[in-house]
Amino acid sequence: QVQLVESGGGLVQAGDSLRLSCAASGRTFSSNAMGWFRQTPGKEREFVATINWSGGNTYYADSVKGRFTISRDNTKNTVSLQMNSLKPEETAVYYCAASRFSSESSASWPYNYWGQGTQVTVSS
Repeated sequence: QVQLVESGGGLVQAGDSLRLSCAASGRTFSSNAMGWFRQTPGKEREFVATINWSGGNTYYADSVKGRFTISRDNTKNTVSLQMNSLKPEETAVYYCAASRFSSESSASWPYNYWGQGTQVTVSS
């Protein structure tokens, strides 16, 4: 059974940092792009960051560029999201996802495996 399990969420204050991790099991995703998305109640799921299969290419939503960093460790089948200078409006459930393809994408349709999400709450 393929699983993506996120961890590292929590309650922080505005300006703080948080590091999310996503551990994959059941198969290796070393040939697949990975991504992070987030969603708040009543809103559409929003793209945050993506990384290609090798980690050589990354792409970020404009709103997080310069503050968030996505990385991966293919030897451990993990992907991480370092989030700095967090803002209250970034309070959301953050989801890790694995793509069908090797190239990074900000669209959600290429991602066919999703984690259960981890809550990030940023207080003002």
